[in-house]
Amino acid sequence: MEGLIENSEHEGNKESQERTTLQSINNRSLKAAVIGLGYVGLPMAVEMAHAGYQVYGIDIDGAKVAKLVAGKSYVIGIEDKVVQSLTGAGLFMAGTDYAAVAHADVIVICVPTPLTAEHQPDISFIAAAVDGITPYLQKGCLVILESTTYPGTTEERVKQPIEAAKGWKAGQQFHVCYSPERVDPGSVHYGVKNTPKIIGGSTPSCLSFGKAFYGSFLNEIVPVSSTTVAETAKLFENTFRSVNIALVNELTPACEQMGVNIWEVLDAAATKPFGYMPFYPGPGIGGHCIPIDPIYLSWAAGRQGSELQFITLADATNRQMPERVVKRAAELLEQNGLSMQGSRIVLAGMAYKKDIDDLRESPALDVYRLLHEAGADVVFTDPMVPVFRKDDGTVAHAQSASPELWAEADLVIITTDHTGFDYQEMADHAKLIFDTRNATAGCIGGNIVVLGQPIRSDVNVVQGVNTVEIHEMQTHENMRVPRTVDGGKRGHTDSIRSDREVNVKAQTEPIIEPASEPSIEPTNKHSHEDFGGSHGKS
Repeated sequence: MEGLIENSEHEGNKESQERTTLQSINNRSLKAAVIGLGYVGLPMAVEMAHAGYQVYGIDIDGAKVAKLVAGKSYVIGIEDKVVQSLTGAGLFMAGTDYAAVAHADVIVICVPTPLTAEHQPDISFIAAAVDGITPYLQKGCLVILESTTYPGTTEERVKQPIEAAKGWKAGQQFHVCYSPERVDPGSVHYGVKNTPKIIGGSTPSCLSFGKAFYGSFLNEIVPVSSTTVAETAKLFENTFRSVNIALVNELTPACEQMGVNIWEVLDAAATKPFGYMPFYPGPGIGGHCIPIDPIYLSWAAGRQGSELQFITLADATNRQMPERVVKRAAELLEQNGLSMQGSRIVLAGMAYKKDIDDLRESPALDVYRLLHEAGADVVFTDPMVPVFRKDDGTVAHAQSASPELWAEADLVIITTDHTGFDYQEMADHAKLIFDTRNATAGCIGGNIVVLGQPIRSDVNVVQGVNTVEIHEMQTHENMRVPRTVDGGKRGHTDSIRSDREVNVKAQTEPIIEPASEPSIEPTNKHSHEDFGGSHGKS
């Protein structure tokens, strides 16, 4: 009888707690904390604050916090005035002290999950975040992990450590959910609010709390049966992309040899209205998601004795693309009587994806390194990335895109298809262009070689000819003119203006979440408008 009474009291307390939680959500008296204020955490914190919640943003990187306190944003898509408005209204406060968690009802963890030097999952940032918040957690709170990670992480590295440290039980004294971030950096179509939000809970009560909270300010919630299902779904999304990009990257050199234009093939195939999704080739994979997430899934499967061979093969195929690009560049130079040694090569674009400033895992970093190792005189230009730190610790500074820069180069390699580049101007003045993104589609000039187009022996190297003469030369083979986001022709776009502050200080300690501000750290590691080309989507 005593056990029945205790159970009845627990159920009564649970129902009372749920009513209080719903009331706090409805009247926005609930407070939230976001751990990690990078390209995932800051937009989430801003969306919560816009919904009327008071949000504490916590990041151990004091430089980022200082910028936010000063009303400055470092994440593309979030304007300074938004930060200033929310901080002025008392809806958003940034700091480095975990003690702010003591005031929060919901704690959302958005920290990095990179790979170790041994190509294994590194969840040290998650562990550090859990350790940091645990002493300050209050009964009834909800802890949500958003960082991409292997199946089982939420239960093993979030729920269990908190239960052990606090003597609580998930679903009773506190709640735990996993809801993977889905961020498409630079997208003008999808953001935090209108991207369907997957969520799984450790218990039905946990899931109920998580659904109610996210459902109060996001358009669509997709509940699943467990945190492990939610974790696996996230990994599969990006593994799907990795495998399909690898298929296209593997097919690309074969099409070149067969005399087939792969871009025409892919565009033709994309007209099928069912059972097909387009992916495109490029110089390699970049961003946090595609180069890393499949490895987390493969590692987790390996723990259970399963080998995911597709993932291993796809990863190897994608990661060898920078070497293919450099090899082809050497062949193009030799075809025109030049050696890689001492040749002046300009890389157009260092970011891993068009129109963003993120260098993480960018294939352009590998291309730069490999060209330098081969003896080339390499420089770069990028309207979004002013500097980056090379492997030897020195800093490489961007050159200004100009007719003079193109004309001085023995070879220009387009590694990122920023809309800020004037591709026709590039074609008018460069001696030779190797386009790995098909960014020059529609441009006029016989001095352009495109990755995936049939190998030609008649590339016209421009040597001191004027614009009129160039326009009389052969027209770039792929005459399809892709459209930019605003409908303009690619190759005739306005320059991008970047007011990002340049930070050339090397990072000496790990940060909670890498921001989308210009990075100078090499990360070792595409963009046709969507799918395979935008390799950094999460």
